[in-house]
Parts: sequence; C-alpha cells; structure tokens
Amino acid sequence: MQSLDNVNIDDIQSKKILLIILTVATSILVLIIGFLSVYTVNEGERGVLLRNGRVVKISMPGMGLKIPLIESVEKITVRNEAMLYQGMSAYSSDQQPAKMTVSVNFHIPPTEVERVYAGYRTVEDMKTRLIARQIPTQLENVFGQYTAIRAVQDRARLVLDMQNALRKSIEGPVIIDTVQIENIDFSEAYEKSIEDRMKAEVAIATRRQNLETEKIQAQISVTQAQATADSKLAAAKAESEAIRLRGTAEAEAIRVKGEALKDNPSLVNLTTAERWDGKLPASMIPGGSVPFISVK
Repeated sequence: MQSLDNVNIDDIQSKKILLIILTVATSILVLIIGFLSVYTVNEGERGVLLRNGRVVKISMPGMGLKIPLIESVEKITVRNEAMLYQGMSAYSSDQQPAKMTVSVNFHIPPTEVERVYAGYRTVEDMKTRLIARQIPTQLENVFGQYTAIRAVQDRARLVLDMQNALRKSIEGPVIIDTVQIENIDFSEAYEKSIEDRMKAEVAIATRRQNLETEKIQAQISVTQAQATADSKLAAAKAESEAIRLRGTAEAEAIRVKGEALKDNPSLVNLTTAERWDGKLPASMIPGGSVPFISVK
C-alpha cells in the first residue's frame, strides 16, 4: 500500500514537471512566433511582402505583421544611390585616347519597387544588369563626337550630352538623376600640346587686346588733335573777322573824315591848332617858316 502511494506521488510530480516544460516551451514558441510575425521598414526603404514567393503588397516605412514561415519581407532602398567608375577609356573624334572617371547618381521611385524586385530582385543586381552595361557604351558614343580640345573646353556640354544619352538608353524602373565626368586624362604628349596651344591662344588674345587698346588710344589722340585744330581754326577765324571789322571801321572813319575835309577845308587848321602844344620848334630848317596861327 505504501508502495502504491509512492508511485502516485511520483506520477503527480512527473505530470507537474511535464506541464511546466510544456508551458515554458509553449511560451517560447509563442514568443518566437510573435517575433517572426513582426517586421519593420526604415525610412528611405520599401518592404516587399512575399507569401510563398509571390508579392502580396509593398509596405511603407514602419512596423508591419506577417505570417511566420509563410510570408517574408524583402527591403528595397529608394534613397539616392551613386555609382563610380574609374579609368574608363574612350577615343575622341580626332582619335585621341582618354581615360575618365564617371559617376552616376540615381534613385528608384517608390512606385517602381515591385518592378525592381520582379525584374532584378535586388538593387545591386539592377545596377549591374541595367546601368553598368550602358555606361561604357554611351561614354564611347558621346565622347567620340567631340575633339580632344573641345572635350576639354566644353566640359559642361559633354557632361550634359552623356547624361541625356544614358537616360535615353536605360529603360527600366530607375531614374538617372545626374552624371558627372570628373576628370579627362589624355597622353602626356597631347596634354603638353594642349597646354602650348592654350598659351599661344592666350598670347594672341593678349596681343589682340593690346592692339585694340592702342587703336583706342590712337583714336583718342586723333580726336584731341582734331579738337585742338578746330579750336585754333575757330580762333583764327575769329581774329580774321575782328581784323576785317576793324579795317572796315577804319576805312569808314577815313571816308567820313575825307568827306568832312572836302566839305570844310579849314578843319585841317582847326585840328592842327587843337593838337599844338604852344611851343615853337627848337630847330628850324633854313628857309622854313614859323607856324603862325591867327586867333580871333
């Protein structure tokens, strides 16, 4: 009888232990399921919710729920991304080889996230298959339309043409924001020739500017000389006119005096008397007469 009681007690204790183990296991399983049922999507990303490999929906940033072991979430970034390619080679239209560094900035529109996953699965795969393949081809096509010297002098136009060509060639769920050609390296001999040519052009431009300056100075001198000559001519004309007017006045005065003498002969004696100072001459010519003025 005592033995039977011991057995019952052992069974009860075993059941309690088993119940505790099941409870703990169930709790752990619930926690695991709960943990696997929650996912988060960060800002700048979109979540692709998959159910048995099929896209169910695109999740916005924040917390979401999924069915464990049946549903999964793949995250696709919609932030601006950059690609940098160094040492890319191309020939100019005048057959000058050059090496360049090209950078491409792009982003995936949020509305195109599902297409990105369906077509490429990851952004890295899309970059490799869609963008990276077009960059060398478009660089060769665009750079080949420029001479070496024009590529250097008109870098902004070259970059713009490259950007437009890349945008037209890429058809997919991506937007090319900007393209930059950060440096263009030619051979040392050609760069030396470009440098010499630029120096020659600068010297020519400087000489042309100096000639223009000298021409302007010459024009200023001519203008000043013309002004001086015009001034002297005007002064001479004024002097000539003054002389003419004085001569005319004197001639008129003489004419008037002549007419007065003609009409009144005694006017000469009157003028002589008016101008005589009352003194007799200190010396006389032999046979000369002493002036005599009769005064009434």
